[in-house]
Amino acid sequence: MADISSLFVTRLYRANLFDFGDALDPSELEASCYSIAEDDEAGQAWSEENGYPGYTSYASLTDLPWRFPIFADLVKALDAHVAAFVKDLEFDLDGRDLKLEDLWINILPEGGTHSSHIHPHSVISGTTYVTVPDGAGALKLEDPRHAMMMAAPARIKDARRELRPFIYIAPEPGDVLMWESWLRHEVPMNQSEDDRISISFNYRWDS
Repeated sequence: MADISSLFVTRLYRANLFDFGDALDPSELEASCYSIAEDDEAGQAWSEENGYPGYTSYASLTDLPWRFPIFADLVKALDAHVAAFVKDLEFDLDGRDLKLEDLWINILPEGGTHSSHIHPHSVISGTTYVTVPDGAGALKLEDPRHAMMMAAPARIKDARRELRPFIYIAPEPGDVLMWESWLRHEVPMNQSEDDRISISFNYRWDS
């Protein structure tokens, strides 16, 4: 009898943001995202110049937790989630911590997408979801072996989940999704008439 096992597992963390600490007011968080987007002229300009549909604060604001107390509370919750994920990943941090490096808002309108990418120089990346209207699209994750499959045949349509080249995760408001930063991912087109609002983040290994 053959012994076939799975090796080199890619972990995906999914939880409710409010599993740790006090619940944040979703309406306040949404209003804060819109307020920041409206006032952030540098972010609006960067989004337009770089072909980003909608708005992102990625290249303009680095101090959201200082500007809005609700973002400081958000970071406390994210810190706890990252600690839980690190434990699952069995990282040896050598007495050092993973620290928040970036935290940014994404507002994708109807037709908005975010092409396939990774997050270099970070250890853990992820997103928490503020508003996910029907038709907003699922997060698309790519098998990290994809570029090395060379002449391999395509998988059958109903292949086991761990063998599929792409996995689609449909988030819900309040979800936190995290993965190791080398995992390629993208946001398919928002087919809803309403905005899809999320807050993304990177954690680095503190030196």
